[in-house]
Amino acid sequence: MSDIKPNDSTIVHKDPWEKLRQFTDARIGLGRVGTSLPTSELLRFQLSHAQAIDAVHVPLDVDKLCEQFAESEILKPYLPIQKLHSKARDRMEYLQRPDLGRQLDEQSISSLQPAAGERYDLVFVLADGLSSYAISHHAKHFVELFISRLNEEPNKKLNIAPICVVQQGRVAVGDDVCEALNAKQVVLLIGERPGLSSPDSMGMYLTWNAKRGIEDSLRNCISNIRPEGLKYQAAVHKGHYLLTESHRLELTGVNLKDRSEDSLLDTDDTQQFCLTV
Repeated sequence: MSDIKPNDSTIVHKDPWEKLRQFTDARIGLGRVGTSLPTSELLRFQLSHAQAIDAVHVPLDVDKLCEQFAESEILKPYLPIQKLHSKARDRMEYLQRPDLGRQLDEQSISSLQPAAGERYDLVFVLADGLSSYAISHHAKHFVELFISRLNEEPNKKLNIAPICVVQQGRVAVGDDVCEALNAKQVVLLIGERPGLSSPDSMGMYLTWNAKRGIEDSLRNCISNIRPEGLKYQAAVHKGHYLLTESHRLELTGVNLKDRSEDSLLDTDDTQQFCLTV
C-alpha cells in the first residue's frame, strides 16, 4: 500500500463559481489541484480541442446526407439534392484559399443550367463550411421545419428550387447557386467555425437577389443554430420573419432588421446568441 498521503498539491479545490457552470458551457469554476487544473478538466479540454479539429477536417458525407433528406416526406418535392462543388479542389486548398471556396466550379454551374429556365422564389443551399458536423447533424431538421412553416401559408406558396449541397463551400458560394438558378433569394446553411464548446454550430445566411460579387452587408445571418444554442424552432421563427420581410421589401442586409418577437424562446434561450448583420 502506498504511504503517500493527500496534501494541498493533490486535493482538488472547488472554485466558488462552480455553481455558475449549470448556466453556461464556458470553462469557468474548474477548480485547481495545487497551481494546476484538475486532470479531469484537462482531459475534457483536450477532447473538445480534438472535436473542433475533427469538425474542420472530417469531410461531409454527401451520400449519407442525401439519404437523410430522402427519408422526409416534407422534403421529397425538393429532391434529389443537387451535388455541387466549389473551385477549391480539396480541404487543404479550401483552408488556404478562401476565395476559391466562395465560387462554384464550372461543372457545377453547368449542371444547374437545365433548371435555370424556371423562376424560383427560393433555394436552400447547404455548405460544409468549417464544420461538416453542423450540416450532418442539423441541416435536415432545420430545413424540414422551415419548409413546413412556409407550407402553412398556402396563399403565399413559394416556388422552391431543388435543395443544393456544396462541398468545400463558403458563405458566398450561395450567391453563385442563386444566380445560376435565376432564383429571387437564397437561404444558405453552413458549418460555422468550431469552438471548444460548439463543434457543430450551424449558421443561416439569407440573401435577396444574390449574385457573384455582392457585398456581405447585403446578407442577414442567424448564428449558433443547434439544440445547445439557438434551438431549431427559434431559428426558424427568426428566419421566417426575415424571409417574409425580405420578400415584402425586396432586400436583405443592413436595411432589414429582425423585429420578430421571440415568443418561441424559452427563458433559458434568451441568453443565446443570434446575430443579424
